[in-house]
Amino acid sequence: MPIGEPYIPEYITVHLGRPDSDGENVTLPFPEYIKNVASSEIFPTWPEAAIRANIYAIISFALNRYYTNWYRSRGYDFDITDSTQFDQKFIKGRQVFENISQITDEIFDSFVRRRGSVEPLFTAFCNGTTATCDGLSQWGTVGLAEEGFTPYEILTYYYGDDIDIVTNVPVQSGTPDYPGFPISLGYVGNEARTIQVQLNRISRNYPAIPKIADVSGIFDYATEDAVRTFQEIFGLEPTGIVDSATWNKITYIFISVKKLAELSSEGLREDETSKQFPDNLSIGMQGEDVRKLQYFLAVIGAYYEAVQPVDITGYFGSETEASVKSFQQVFGLPQTGVVDRATARDLYRAYFGIVESQPAPDAVAGNVILFPGAPLKEGDSNEYVRLLQTYLSYIHQTYPEVNDVSTTGYFGPVTKSAIMAFQKLYGQPQTGVVNSLLWDAITELYSDLRFGMDKRPYQSPGYTIT
Repeated sequence: MPIGEPYIPEYITVHLGRPDSDGENVTLPFPEYIKNVASSEIFPTWPEAAIRANIYAIISFALNRYYTNWYRSRGYDFDITDSTQFDQKFIKGRQVFENISQITDEIFDSFVRRRGSVEPLFTAFCNGTTATCDGLSQWGTVGLAEEGFTPYEILTYYYGDDIDIVTNVPVQSGTPDYPGFPISLGYVGNEARTIQVQLNRISRNYPAIPKIADVSGIFDYATEDAVRTFQEIFGLEPTGIVDSATWNKITYIFISVKKLAELSSEGLREDETSKQFPDNLSIGMQGEDVRKLQYFLAVIGAYYEAVQPVDITGYFGSETEASVKSFQQVFGLPQTGVVDRATARDLYRAYFGIVESQPAPDAVAGNVILFPGAPLKEGDSNEYVRLLQTYLSYIHQTYPEVNDVSTTGYFGPVTKSAIMAFQKLYGQPQTGVVNSLLWDAITELYSDLRFGMDKRPYQSPGYTIT
């Protein structure tokens, strides 16, 4: 599951029996699961405040298991069990109580969390008679409700004053485990952000893993280095690519070192989940994400005759929709005109196939190279940085406000300063990071100044991709 604001899953899968048993898996709508558990755990004759407090605890417990990938990260194909030794009581096929059903329908899209954290609280509970625990006492809630406690006051009595009840949580279909395709250099999305957040937390316990300074959701060179080091430490092939084995191992180690499913969980801070990437791009949308989409379509359209190229405007209009549909047709996708996950994945694959086929970086020979696929930023060291420095150095001759830089191949403070000067010159946010659009602007100006022509991404540079 992407590391972001929790949501209510449409469905949850329950294993009947202990985690390591051969029991059946039952998948059912999340609200129906909560109704079943509540009807199995508590009594419909209890005061309403007690029933509501217990249902909040049941929801949060289940969401914590789901959100932290507690079982799936360990190789299981379910989200929670029906074993009260590990989880909550669930009885397949049981009848639910009418008042419990009605209350659940009202509040199933709410959960308890520790203030300042985003993950659902691991709301441990027990019946309070035959079993006691550090969490909520189910029978104890009855006495508190009879004393006039509200559901929230009951919850704070057991879990502390620093909790909130989050309401109106969106319901959506979930991908609680590996997204189904390898994630590698240049990929942009919440899956990449998940990897970055988790690796940075893991690096506290395994300091050999380099910190990823920019947790942006862009799988950059720093992320590739961190993934490769992780793979080396944990006996995986050090490819720098996150396949299913690496994804599951990262998730497992992340949960292990953070103990996310424990009551004492540190939790993820809200500021760690503030940036989310849109799941879909469609007609009428505008902004930086649309501009990047148009850049990829413009490049791909130069090499695939059936893909309609577009202008890079930042607005998703009918022209961009037609281009997306033409791309989807070429790559055997449903022709919706909407850039969903499958379309975005194939866009990246097509673009990187073109990048890998272009000549080796050689500015001296006059080649203007396409964006390498991953942003360049301070600390990077490779041939694309050297090429970028060559472009900037040449631009400096005409625009002295853009700092002159040495072509060392290392992206240090001087190079960052030159990038920020270029961004200021072009009225762009001065981030010091070279993304696809900035690379395009730099190479366009370099080409104009050096060769007196405008090489746009939708113009084939004259070599063949293989």
